Amino acid sequence: MSDRLRCFCELGDLAGAAGFLRSTRRHLHQHPELSFQEAATAALVAGQLEAWGWQVTRGVGGHGVVASLRVADGARSIAVRADMDALPIQEQTGQPHASQVAGVMHACGHDGHTTMLLGAAQHLAKTRNFSGTVHLVFQPAEEAGKNSGAERMIADGLFERFPCDAIFGMHNHPGYPTGTFMFGSGPFMSASDTAKITVRGRGGHAARPHLSVDPVVIAASLIMALQTVVSRNIDPTQTAIVTVGSLHAGSVANVIPDSATMELSIRSFDQGVRERLEQRIVTLARSHAEGFGAEADVVYDRGYPVLVNSAKETEFARQVAEELVGLERVTAPFGPVTGSEDFAYFLQKKPGCFLRVGNGEQSGMLHNARYDFNDDNLTVGAAYWTRLVERYLSA
Repeated sequence: MSDRLRCFCELGDLAGAAGFLRSTRRHLHQHPELSFQEAATAALVAGQLEAWGWQVTRGVGGHGVVASLRVADGARSIAVRADMDALPIQEQTGQPHASQVAGVMHACGHDGHTTMLLGAAQHLAKTRNFSGTVHLVFQPAEEAGKNSGAERMIADGLFERFPCDAIFGMHNHPGYPTGTFMFGSGPFMSASDTAKITVRGRGGHAARPHLSVDPVVIAASLIMALQTVVSRNIDPTQTAIVTVGSLHAGSVANVIPDSATMELSIRSFDQGVRERLEQRIVTLARSHAEGFGAEADVVYDRGYPVLVNSAKETEFARQVAEELVGLERVTAPFGPVTGSEDFAYFLQKKPGCFLRVGNGEQSGMLHNARYDFNDDNLTVGAAYWTRLVERYLSA
């Protein structure tokens, strides 16, 4: 590594902060807050940032917090984002720092994401080894699904009030070793849509099915038919997913109900594929039900768009990771990732990169009651964000 690159943050520079970061992350884990309810988390974040000398703006797009720091006379500016909200899941990790809020837990690692960025904030404020402006964006309501925290912060003038040349974000990735980084340019995470299909038949006695139009049978048949949408209507070289996540019908064995309702999760990486999926699902549901003498009501909701990483910023972010942890701990290209992220809305407005960091090969899955963020990543993530800012705003 050249002498110029050695002047930027190294992994060992954050070693002294490990205890503080661990206790902060575990405090956040014990006190999770759902989307749009992150008041205490936002207050903790804002208080720490103010104590370190950042200019803090609260209440951006709800409970959003933006911290700004300008050093020297550099003209460039950068934004780095972490999400803060938790999920409505009852924790089953058995950890001493498990959630103290019934039915709510940090099952996606946002407690870790917030803590890593706080670690970078503390170090950046202390060293001020850059020239320009950095904005740290602590975002609420990423898990909302629609009308999310990113959308609300943008609508509240995020990029007009806190201008930046590029924006970066990070998410942990179970199944890969801690301290490893993954990057993908272009479409990196999927669009996420949902559909609610209600099959309306005619209820009756279970012993006289010929006098009824059984919506349960129709729904079961429709579930199987929906599996052909991807296999027979989408180009095999494209990625698409149609998952029926729930089916509800009836309440007792001897009654054929009037209706059955199912809910679908639909994922795609291409706008044309996204349009085709909606058209085929809606048409198939209605015509399939009609073929049985029933009707189908379809409510189709567009969720988060495809997350598209810009090439230049992704390559820069990859180089920073390689400098920090070594080539052998960086995977590029990586993906696509079939999960979805409202960071996609930020990338529709600004160039940038959303990257992944391994959460451990034995980590529980995201959105699972046994998941826990790996504290080994805290200093790694904080050092990465520090170095990224320093490199981007190098004098």
